[in-house]
Amino acid sequence: MSNRRTFMMQLGLGSTILLANKSFAQAPMLAETEPQAVALGYKADTTKVDQKKYPKHAPTQACKNCALYQGKPTDAAGGCVLFAGKQVAGNGWCSAYAAKA
Repeated sequence: MSNRRTFMMQLGLGSTILLANKSFAQAPMLAETEPQAVALGYKADTTKVDQKKYPKHAPTQACKNCALYQGKPTDAAGGCVLFAGKQVAGNGWCSAYAAKA
């Protein structure tokens, strides 16, 4: 009985992961003009960040190498825990950037 229970739990977890990945793939892109994006200084292109306003920004910082990014480093866009239900550009940036460990 415990083998069946373990199997059912694993099946449920796997389905949840697949659905989560699918939902990010279908999520709309975050617009730079959305209030939360403006508040965090989000830019879809890290090279377009205002260096005077964000002096700690470095050109090598991008969403795709941020700890909060939920896509693969090779993805053009992916989910971000800060912008629920939206995708951010892999080459984007915001002031909450945190380098992956």
